[in-house]
Amino acid sequence: MATQVKHVGNFAGKKVVLAYRTLPNEPLNALVIPTERLTASYHDELFKVVESQNGQDAFELATVLAPKKFADGNNMLVTLAQQNLLVKVETKDVTVTPSPQKETWLPLDKLNEQIAEQRGVSISDLAVKEESNEDTALTKKDTARNYRNRADTLYKEVIELRRRADEIDPPVTSSKKTSKKDTVDA
Repeated sequence: MATQVKHVGNFAGKKVVLAYRTLPNEPLNALVIPTERLTASYHDELFKVVESQNGQDAFELATVLAPKKFADGNNMLVTLAQQNLLVKVETKDVTVTPSPQKETWLPLDKLNEQIAEQRGVSISDLAVKEESNEDTALTKKDTARNYRNRADTLYKEVIELRRRADEIDPPVTSSKKTSKKDTVDA
């Protein structure tokens, strides 16, 4: 049997990657990425993430895409959203296709029902929850602290590099100073 790959499927006869299998407050909707609309490089880079261990271990692929960047330096999830490549669809219209064998295929709404049942939760509870304001504030404080720590480290490195450069090639200091006493009045 072929290896199964999570987060892939079909919507309206087209291949898609499942970014979110269900959405907050919209348990019957999902966000998918139509692969035919991607450039060749974005397609290949996206599938490297999908097929990676992190991608396969993720409950929702978008959580793995969020910190990743394409080779051009653009954030994957942000770029997909900005280019309207995250498409909201009804879960009943998506078929999850983890392998070429049709017997492994399953409608996304049925898969969500199975996962919810296994976890003992409702389908609504499967959606990734939005951060609370407290979490965001903590994250901003952590980010600010990290910036300060990095700045301190860079400052120390600048001082050390300046010291080394001065040891190798001491700076030229001007020994001639002109003062008003040295000038001759005409």
